[in-house]
Amino acid sequence: MGRITEDLIRRNAEHNDSVIFSLEELSLHQQEIERLENVDKWCQDLKILYLQNNLIAKIENINRLKKLQYLNLALNNIEKIENLEGCEGLEKLDLTVNFVGELSSIKILRYNINLKEIFLMGNPCADFEGYREFVVATLPQLQRLDGKEIERSERIKALQNYPVIEEKIREQEKAYCLKRSKEKGEAERKLQEEEEKEKQKENKSKPGFDGRWYTDINNTIPYSVLQRDEKEHSEIEESKVNKKTPDELEKEFWEKPTLFSPESRLETHRYLEKQRKDKEKLSDKKKKEKPPRTLITADGRVLNINEPKLDFSLKDDEENNQIVLDLAVYRFMDTSLMDVNVQPTYVRVLVKGKPFQVVLPAEVKPDSSFAKRSQTTGHLVVTMPKVGEVISANRKARTPEKNNEKNKLQQKKRSKQIEKLEVDPSKYSFPDVTNIVQEKKPASRKIQAKSPVVPCAENSDFEDNPEVPPLI
Repeated sequence: MGRITEDLIRRNAEHNDSVIFSLEELSLHQQEIERLENVDKWCQDLKILYLQNNLIAKIENINRLKKLQYLNLALNNIEKIENLEGCEGLEKLDLTVNFVGELSSIKILRYNINLKEIFLMGNPCADFEGYREFVVATLPQLQRLDGKEIERSERIKALQNYPVIEEKIREQEKAYCLKRSKEKGEAERKLQEEEEKEKQKENKSKPGFDGRWYTDINNTIPYSVLQRDEKEHSEIEESKVNKKTPDELEKEFWEKPTLFSPESRLETHRYLEKQRKDKEKLSDKKKKEKPPRTLITADGRVLNINEPKLDFSLKDDEENNQIVLDLAVYRFMDTSLMDVNVQPTYVRVLVKGKPFQVVLPAEVKPDSSFAKRSQTTGHLVVTMPKVGEVISANRKARTPEKNNEKNKLQQKKRSKQIEKLEVDPSKYSFPDVTNIVQEKKPASRKIQAKSPVVPCAENSDFEDNPEVPPLI
């Protein structure tokens, strides 16, 4: 059963950054709450409070909520309207589908002068004769009842017939209270019977020794053990005769006719709770430890396994004579969660306990192998050198005798030939490298003396004045 705790309120106050003292709206619907508590202590600024579809049996502990404007208590087990006098700002009250039978308890709402709307449909009191007239006459500040607006003429008629209507309501309340007392007695009796049956089952499942012994020809055993065996045998036979499947039992429970009362709602809730616990027990039994995965068969054959379901690539690097495994592990996974095991014919990597194993195409050296993480991608790269040297195909090994003979022949040929250090220019027409690029001689910087300007003799007016410098 749920309770109103600080943690529950904080989880439902995310829209207010989980701050509860200044909370104005709070929704606690469908939390299996049985009692109203702690809300008036921690959330005194509440204006809207949703508590529908719970198991609340009494309105209590909300008198301090002076600013509360809307209270929703639909689909609960409330039988009486009470403890709302302190909610001075209450404007709307929803008590749809509850068990309010004492209609006269609405008189306490006269002090809630701001109350404008109330919902009582789906309650036993809503079936009383004169229900609407009584509510309209009792609460003069009310404007709407069960979603229907109250007209002025309707209020006048209700006030005129109020004494007669009030007497009828009281008689119907008495009859309902007697009926409810009988229902409560039957519900308590059924509950006690169920508890006794459960205790008997628990006692049967726990064997004991009562001091008596049963002597057999072969051995002596306690009498209680013999009695327990007989009971178990009889229970097995009965279960074979009256055996019902879980589906049949569930169908029988839901089809069984019951009264609509707070006790029936609680019984339904207990049944659903028991079913949930039984399913959890069955699931726990089914959850057995998985047998260890077969990595190597009985005949010694190594299997390829990729249980972590990671992408990988296996490259045979012939140039460097090594095999490289690139395993795409998660980038932000801690390296301590990985374990690499290199063997001559296979490599195994445990990623968070899940094995990755692959058979290698050639034999490798485990001692010379190494693993490292990529700093960019986070991949695990395992480098494994191969065993032995690289031998290329279609090449035959040369014997040392033939190699010695060829070396001797080459030395003889070299001794007969005359080696020349200089090149004969008559035989080879090579260009003269020294004359390809010609150096330019630097131009002389001496200024040649210019010839003096000789006056033209043809001009008769020309006079040569020695004091005038020559024109350049």
